[in-house]
Amino acid sequence: MVNRIFKKAYLYLVFIFLYAPIAVLVIYSFNDSKSRGHWGGFSLKWYAELFKDREIAQAVYNTVLIAIISSVAATIAGTAAAIGIQNMKKIKKAIILNLSYLPVLNPDIVTGVSLMILFIFMKTYTGVGLGFITMLLAHITFNIPYVILSVLPKLKQLDRNLYEAALDLGAKPGYALRRIIIPEIMPGIVTGFLLAFTLSIDDFVISFFTTGSGVSNLSIHIYSRARRGINPKINAVSTIMFMLVLILLIIVNLRISKDENNNHKKNNNHRNSSLRKQILKNIN
Repeated sequence: MVNRIFKKAYLYLVFIFLYAPIAVLVIYSFNDSKSRGHWGGFSLKWYAELFKDREIAQAVYNTVLIAIISSVAATIAGTAAAIGIQNMKKIKKAIILNLSYLPVLNPDIVTGVSLMILFIFMKTYTGVGLGFITMLLAHITFNIPYVILSVLPKLKQLDRNLYEAALDLGAKPGYALRRIIIPEIMPGIVTGFLLAFTLSIDDFVISFFTTGSGVSNLSIHIYSRARRGINPKINAVSTIMFMLVLILLIIVNLRISKDENNNHKKNNNHRNSSLRKQILKNIN
């Protein structure tokens, strides 16, 4: 009994430690006073001021645009890569999978500095300096492995005979891919897209090293303003950002839970069907 109470108390303390700062930030985003230590009453004026700020509006525009484009590009590239990896032989597949894991395990600062050096080196040949394009390419780069890891489990669950049966029935490879493979792995593709979108919106370190002057996303803009002092508008925009990411994570988790439940039902139905066939066979 004492052990159980201690475990629950420890768990609650961990959650309080993690989420108390976020709760304070959200509460003070509705504070009428500009002071961080004085509650002046409930107010939405900082949210109203937020939407009048052109710099924040531009940062939000850059953030959303980069998140959408990079997520779509990473989803297409990651899905194609996952299909290719799944059809590889065992040794090649293991090597490519380990290479795919590296960007996920690699510290963001190492990835950011590496991409920055690469883009500066490429500037001599392309003439493209650090800015919107380089930040977009960086986001696509670090999002692709997450899409691959989201799509691969669905490909492993897929019956390979479906594709071969479609080809035997006269379907062309492209048609079979669009009508057979893609619909079957669509939950993994959607999950990968949402995960990529969330990571892109939330990224700071890689964006900071791969952007140029005059181009910033929301994370960089909040960081630059926070260095001059915490403005209540930062609390408001951080609250909106937190709620957006939270909603996306809830959607991702709901989709994963739904897919697991569907797979569980399919497995149960398959077991029940096999059991019925075995019973009928034994009776006959």
